[in-house]
Amino acid sequence: MMQVKLFFCLLVLLYLFATARFCYAARSRFSGTVEVLKHLDRLNKPPIKSIQSPDGDIIDCVHMSHQPAFDHAFLKNHTIKTRPNYHPNWINNDDIKVSSQMNPSKDGQPSLEKHETITQLWHSNGKCPKGTVPIRRTKKEDILRASSVKSYGKKKSFSTLAQPSSIDLDLINQNGHQHAIVYAEGQFYGAKATMNVWNPKIQQLNEFSLSQIWLLGGSFASDLNSIEAGWQVSPDLYGDNNTRLFIYWTSDAYQATGCYNLLCSGFIQVNNEIAIGGSISPISHYDGSQYDITILIWKDPEEGNWWMQFGNGKVLGYWPATLFSYLTESASLIEWGGEVVNTASDGQHTTTQMGSGEFPREGFTKASYFRNIQVVDESNNLRAPKDISTYSEQPNCYDVKTGSNGNWGNHFYYGGPGRSPKCP
Repeated sequence: MMQVKLFFCLLVLLYLFATARFCYAARSRFSGTVEVLKHLDRLNKPPIKSIQSPDGDIIDCVHMSHQPAFDHAFLKNHTIKTRPNYHPNWINNDDIKVSSQMNPSKDGQPSLEKHETITQLWHSNGKCPKGTVPIRRTKKEDILRASSVKSYGKKKSFSTLAQPSSIDLDLINQNGHQHAIVYAEGQFYGAKATMNVWNPKIQQLNEFSLSQIWLLGGSFASDLNSIEAGWQVSPDLYGDNNTRLFIYWTSDAYQATGCYNLLCSGFIQVNNEIAIGGSISPISHYDGSQYDITILIWKDPEEGNWWMQFGNGKVLGYWPATLFSYLTESASLIEWGGEVVNTASDGQHTTTQMGSGEFPREGFTKASYFRNIQVVDESNNLRAPKDISTYSEQPNCYDVKTGSNGNWGNHFYYGGPGRSPKCP
């Protein structure tokens, strides 16, 4: 009889334990869902108009004064600047263009004879009215792919940045971020480059491949300031493998501040034609037409805001000076180039490609490039950087090669395939 009672007592305890775990799990899932919905409400502002993009995106045309930037405590009473007070002297009128050569010029570089405009896919189904800004709508599944609501739209740590002067190889192996970059050190007030656009293959959902400009101030510790812009393929962030325009900022080494695109308050957009985070089309093809984009970022010498221009005259918006500490003065380091995440999930190097997936030695129409790289000096003049250096953690996986001539100015090819016989 005693054994029977103990048996029933044990069954009751197991039932109560299982019920408690079920209730806790249900409550956790529910509270997580509530948190996700609240975050969606914060990010997705009421639109004046919405446009369905062919790639599945929904582009919301949001009144300029209602965009996420103004949730920031420093920007509650901010007066929107619709245009910069000053441009660097002088912005070259480079269209967003395609080079359809295939005949190299006498100096060995392609002659850009045919110019066509690169668009974003959503443009085929409409446009946003003046006074609004196009914002890619965040979906519930976008946030659920992140490790937490708090981490959504953010880089993981300052160690994702290439540190060419003080690299720690053990750190590189741990965080898995690899680069192939050109950099310049000094006192800078902006940077510019034209880069061709590709669609690199990504091996793992939580890996990405990007090409961008970095403007940096402060140390590689908790006080790093960074402004970044370029193109990327990131299935974890966007839920697809499209090539997309992106921006990023941080004022504390990627710890608590900043985010991609408009996924937090900070960057103020003033352009109604370009959706940051939107897909870019068309893209370059191996041994075929090369499509490139021009990005310029500079500091307004009067008010200290950092402005961004995309292509010919398309001023997208600005990062207010109040977001930063070191960048309220100037940038001390400019980097141009590529970055990938190597999770080495199967114990081998990733096959995620950087750029076109080809090494720099392959050259034009095969390798990815940055051309006409420039900096803005203390006189607000665009000029070629005086001294540039290159950096790559593993040149057998991803490499970089510089050059200079009259047509392309300071330029470089970069990238690689990742895993190969020389990059196991």
